Amino acid sequence: MVDLSDLLADLAGESEALEALVRPLPPADWARPTPAAGWTVAHQVAHLAWTDHVALLAATDAEAFFASVASAPEPARLVDHGAEEFLAPPTDLLARWRSGRAALAAVLSLVPPAEKLPWYGTRMSATSMVTARIMETWAHGEDIADALDVRRPDTHRLRHVAHLGVRTLGHGFAAHGRPVPATPVRVELAGPGGETWSWGPAESTDRVTGPARDFCLLVTQRRHRADLALTVTGPVADEWLDVAQAFAGPPGAGRPPLDPPPAVGPQTPAGSNGVPV
Repeated sequence: MVDLSDLLADLAGESEALEALVRPLPPADWARPTPAAGWTVAHQVAHLAWTDHVALLAATDAEAFFASVASAPEPARLVDHGAEEFLAPPTDLLARWRSGRAALAAVLSLVPPAEKLPWYGTRMSATSMVTARIMETWAHGEDIADALDVRRPDTHRLRHVAHLGVRTLGHGFAAHGRPVPATPVRVELAGPGGETWSWGPAESTDRVTGPARDFCLLVTQRRHRADLALTVTGPVADEWLDVAQAFAGPPGAGRPPLDPPPAVGPQTPAGSNGVPV
């Protein structure tokens, strides 16, 4: 079982790595469009700050959290409105994101293991909430990296994203109105250090294998499966890759296949701890 303090340290590391990427950007780069329609680099960071804010509300005042959902004037645009609400000049936006994620980490560190926190369409333990925050920070960081035409170094933190991707197999099917399969799927991924990460029964005939990064891009819907080096065996595994989503809520639109494939810029230099500098 993953220790909550270790998860919080990895969330801090993922956030600090992304902040190191955007902090030196000139104002013009904050206005660059990202693959998310209508969202700039600034919108991506504002979304992370807003999500930390509502997660803190869920952890400290459940009634206020539910009220914020019920009072949303356009529920379908709740996420967009949140990002727009938290937009600010880069320096102010970074300060808001930094203080908000620190406050959230402090509160989540004290949540009892058995307690379930409210979230959009579900309830989560503090461990699951932190894992979801790592996933979102990495995924929106990928949108920013795409906008800047850079390739960020892969780290051990991808395992949390992959784990959430595997755990949400049933959610992906249900979100798309499909029966949740009973057939187990074996997932074997090549980690950034050459290690193998695996989930599911070793004897399962439904299997997904490939690079951890590619699997994470798939389950966060940052790439179409046609653009990824994932090998799939079995009908359940094959259907899963069409509906997979590691995030809560209704089904995402996903991304169309890349044509032509994007030019990948140089990798951001990494320090000794894997955090971009």
